[in-house]
Amino acid sequence: MADLMQSLGIAASGMEAQGQRLRHVSENIANADTPGYHRKTISFAETVAGGVAAGPVRLDRRALDSVYDPGHPLADATGHYDGSNVDLVVEIADAREAQRSYDANLRMFDQARQMTQGLLELLRR
Repeated sequence: MADLMQSLGIAASGMEAQGQRLRHVSENIANADTPGYHRKTISFAETVAGGVAAGPVRLDRRALDSVYDPGHPLADATGHYDGSNVDLVVEIADAREAQRSYDANLRMFDQARQMTQGLLELLRR
């Protein structure tokens, strides 16, 4: 029974970590057109209990896109300003990967829940 309860906790930690990942992807997409915005990423680390935890937020230090718009208030003498380094195709791929990982953890959570419920019903008899 303890292993089943631990499985629930591990699956829940995976869902929470993927939820945080999706939050940062959402922030990146929302700020894709924000001048000077650096893409945010997170890494994952295994916990002592066997689950996963989201690590610190990191800023993508790649160079910002140079946008030509002489009428923009942030434009320099050449008419350029720093855009963001968000690539929408990469963000959509990350969102899809987070969704699939979340779904897999959800299925494992439900599987452990059903097994626990079956065990409790067996013990009631």
